[in-house]
Amino acid sequence: MALLQMRFLPDPILRTQAKKISKIPSTLPKFTDDMVETMIHEHGVGLAANQVGSLQKVCVIQLPEWEEAMVLINPEITEAEGEVELEEGCLSLPGYRGITLRSEKVKVKALGLDGKAVRIQTEGLFSQALQHEIDHLNGILYIDRLVSKDEFYKIQFDDEGNAEYVQINKDSELS
Repeated sequence: MALLQMRFLPDPILRTQAKKISKIPSTLPKFTDDMVETMIHEHGVGLAANQVGSLQKVCVIQLPEWEEAMVLINPEITEAEGEVELEEGCLSLPGYRGITLRSEKVKVKALGLDGKAVRIQTEGLFSQALQHEIDHLNGILYIDRLVSKDEFYKIQFDDEGNAEYVQINKDSELS
């Protein structure tokens, strides 16, 4: 396995919609293994292919309590229910956090690496991760879903290593 090169904002690939995979290429298992290794190395719970420079519609997710990552090909939200405000960050925008509005529960359909249909119905962190990664594959970033421009923060650390959130203006900070 190998670490892949992370892409960071303002890299235009992060705003590009990934392409649906019609036939699973033989190289995909190694690529997704590398995605998982990169995600773990970067301390994430999810990673979309365009975050590492590929426009294949594939993402990986591994919640902290899971022993293995889940690979999802062509994931799509089929139903969403409720609304919840959540704190989010992104590996492609390190050092920042924001409050977003997400669906509380989602149903997702996708394919697994074996080409078989996967159906997921979930809430909580898994739901948030699915929505975040599927957005990535559609060229949408969490900063596009901020509750307000006032709900965006840069994380800074004091001399003792304690994190503090400093409110910033997203448009001026990221332009």
